[in-house]
Amino acid sequence: MHALKIVAEGLTASFRYPHFMMGVQPTFEMPPPATLYGHVASALGDWFDPQGVRFALRFEFRRKQADIETTYLLTPSSGKMPGDKSLPKVLEGNPNPFQREILYFPRLTLYLNRPEWLEAFRHPRYAVCLGRSQDLFTYRSVEVVDLQPAEQVVLEHTLLPYAYAAYTAAGQAVLMPRWLDYSNRRYPSFERYVVLHRRVRTREFMRYIGQPTLEPWWADPTEPLVEGDPYGVVWLSWV
Repeated sequence: MHALKIVAEGLTASFRYPHFMMGVQPTFEMPPPATLYGHVASALGDWFDPQGVRFALRFEFRRKQADIETTYLLTPSSGKMPGDKSLPKVLEGNPNPFQREILYFPRLTLYLNRPEWLEAFRHPRYAVCLGRSQDLFTYRSVEVVDLQPAEQVVLEHTLLPYAYAAYTAAGQAVLMPRWLDYSNRRYPSFERYVVLHRRVRTREFMRYIGQPTLEPWWADPTEPLVEGDPYGVVWLSWV
């Protein structure tokens, strides 16, 4: 199976929980699919139809720390700029400091089932960032790889479908924004996923009678083996 493989690194990243508004901004420890959709659209230069497009990822970072950020809610002031009656009222605002969790030295390995987008990622249309505009990234490599079917694979630092929670207790269940419909006032769609950080081999997955089998495993032959097992690629979709 031919797939596009993108490896990107940055200094910082922060993926805000959408339902926290004031005081503190915790971060997901994995980029939400909606964030990845925006990242891909930025490289392509336009929104794209997510139907049929599949992606997989591995995301790592060295440390998570909280920092202080300050926002200003601007409102028109009661006066005008001194000495110039033609200017409109100036804006003023009160500082609103809050804590934001930040992931330092993030590294993203992104797979797409669109090898024809190779040149778009080698020459991205817009500045490469992941989420916030100040979280700039650099593409370390962009290539087309030939994924191979495998009986057993290793999974770690990845995002899995929620159905995988029935097979392993190693991950953490989260509710993430899956996709924003930009043709409908950025209407959000949410989906449950499993965030998996620690290393798990698929042969360690639990099995029960009557439990549906998982999709065939795909392995990336360009990654080093982990005690004889290859790194696995688990596909997700935006719709």
